[in-house]
Amino acid sequence: MTQTATKPRQPELKTSLPGPKSKAIIERDKTHLSTSYMRPYPFVPDHGEGVWLTDADGNTMLDFFAGIAVTTAGHAHPHVVKAVQDEVTKFTHVCLTDYPQEITTSLAERLLKHVEKDGEKWRVFFGNSGAEAVEAAVKLARNHTGRTHIISTMGSFHGRTYGAITLTGSKTKYKRGFGPLLPAVSHVPYPNPFRPPLGSTPETCAQAVIDYIENLFVGVIPADEVAAIIVEPMQGEGGYIVPPADFLPKLRALCDKHGIMLIFDEVQAGMGRTGKMFSFQHFDVQPDMITVAKGIASGMPISALLAKESVMTWPVGSHGSTFGGNPVSAAAAHATLDLLEGVVKHDGCGENLMSNAEQVGSYIMGELKKMQADYPFLGDVRGRGFFIGMEFVKPDGSPDGKLRDKASYRMFEKGLLNLDCGEAVIRISPPLILTREEAETGLGIMREVFEELK
Repeated sequence: MTQTATKPRQPELKTSLPGPKSKAIIERDKTHLSTSYMRPYPFVPDHGEGVWLTDADGNTMLDFFAGIAVTTAGHAHPHVVKAVQDEVTKFTHVCLTDYPQEITTSLAERLLKHVEKDGEKWRVFFGNSGAEAVEAAVKLARNHTGRTHIISTMGSFHGRTYGAITLTGSKTKYKRGFGPLLPAVSHVPYPNPFRPPLGSTPETCAQAVIDYIENLFVGVIPADEVAAIIVEPMQGEGGYIVPPADFLPKLRALCDKHGIMLIFDEVQAGMGRTGKMFSFQHFDVQPDMITVAKGIASGMPISALLAKESVMTWPVGSHGSTFGGNPVSAAAAHATLDLLEGVVKHDGCGENLMSNAEQVGSYIMGELKKMQADYPFLGDVRGRGFFIGMEFVKPDGSPDGKLRDKASYRMFEKGLLNLDCGEAVIRISPPLILTREEAETGLGIMREVFEELK
């Protein structure tokens, strides 16, 4: 008997978007929830499975943004679900600030194995969100060094709490009307090879940024008053930018020269998304602190500040969190690490989710690079693993945010969930369980949209 090949799963749209049930929920949402919520797409998720999300009206979409790089193992992964269910039957909260717990102790041990080198011990502080991890890092840097100034980068996103939003350099709307913000914070350019700052070139932009910082130390900020430089090893909100290979090593050398703490914000690019556990590991450089959140627990709220033991010297009781390191979230993080490390295999994803991100992400990058030849408005395709950005440009090469917005919404209307970033970029950040077959489905939708935009 001849077997008929099954067609790859496709988005299923049963109603217009939004459907009647979703419309009703959206209206209630507008009435009762904060006016600060953005709501870029009229989609009301009801349930999910893997890389697919179904709304209140039964419309099923392919998820290419994973809740902003959060749902590492996809939606309702059975291994994560079981870990959460098992832990809920034990206890849901005790307060890690006051009582040690095995589940968080072992989670810290697992995380640290991915950053510790011979003769270099690290420690972990658990919080609830990326912004909290960043706040903790700033407090620790100031406490440890006795210095006050913090340097961040333009285009960065570090969170929306007061300290974190001061460090953020991606959008002024995050800050307008909320001042005064954290004092003693400065921003420097980020070395974007596609749009090199400071009159530099793709080959020289890293050194140009380092020279810019050194010049600040000459006439603006005393180097011996700078506690830390915080940077995203691969910039997220700013446009999914991968810096030149020499930038982070040069930044490390600069920090060592002046006794400055180097903090890597891995909240968006970390936890296997780029094909390695942390994105900085592509550059053979070691920071003093690392902030982690988003993808650490496949959607359950938990964050971590990882710091060298020689740096994590703040006194007992000087920092804490009521909910940080919640045991249920920690159980989800353990289950996520099982999949990332290959302790538990996910069907169709090879040895582990990191290798799957690298392999399928390379395939997506290759296909998008081919599309650039057919669609000149795709000015740049960049990234590593499932951390990919597509920048839309006008004929003169300048960013085309309007075309990006149109493309993004048309993809949504065809059943592909995505999200923008930067001035004119669509990010591709799916769950790490995305298979090549599912990637082909998403790429097919993109090509349909690009054909419409020609």
